[in-house]
Amino acid sequence: MYHTFTFCSFCCCCLVGVFGGDAVKSVMEGESVSLNTDTEIKNDDVIQWRCGTNGPLLAQINRELDEIYISSGTERFRDRLKLDNQTGSLTIMNSKITDSGLYEVTIRGSKTTFNVTVYARLPVPVIISESPQNSSPSSSSCMLVCSSMVNVSDATLSWYKGVSVLSSIRVRDLNRSLSLHLECVDDSYSCVLNNSISNQTTHLNNTELCQPCSGSFH
Repeated sequence: MYHTFTFCSFCCCCLVGVFGGDAVKSVMEGESVSLNTDTEIKNDDVIQWRCGTNGPLLAQINRELDEIYISSGTERFRDRLKLDNQTGSLTIMNSKITDSGLYEVTIRGSKTTFNVTVYARLPVPVIISESPQNSSPSSSSCMLVCSSMVNVSDATLSWYKGVSVLSSIRVRDLNRSLSLHLECVDDSYSCVLNNSISNQTTHLNNTELCQPCSGSFH
């Protein structure tokens, strides 16, 4: 038997970055994230999923009554929650940034929490050339600027030479950039935007951006 119920004033307040969970889940925006109970539920079990510690009820399985409840009282998770009737595991489909936070499951009086982080898809960083301040017309040096052109959070923008980091900054604001002053360039330079689960890389292989070093770009 399947039932759906509605809260008239449902407010799911997942707590972001406040509590440490028993399990940590990290996914890219748009992917599904499964919160697994790692158990096979018994015939008389009641499994409850809540958003935040002791927060609003998201979903419930009552095996004794053969009932599955999934809240439809908020647009936030509309048609994106799925319950496994055998294990009680909860899957959030088509994940969104706003799904990040703490989730709690109660089985036989025992509570387990999951700390979920949904990361935005990273853009490819952009490299441009700028003239250094106070440089003479005859100067062969150049200023390379790598930037993140869209708003991302909890990411790092870095200049690399080969596998060595030359400089890096945390990216938390719109249009952050990172400069690199060089006399000449070769094909070992790259700019990388990364978070804990993904990265985007732009390689510096355009000789128009800066004078190539002697013996480079053959």
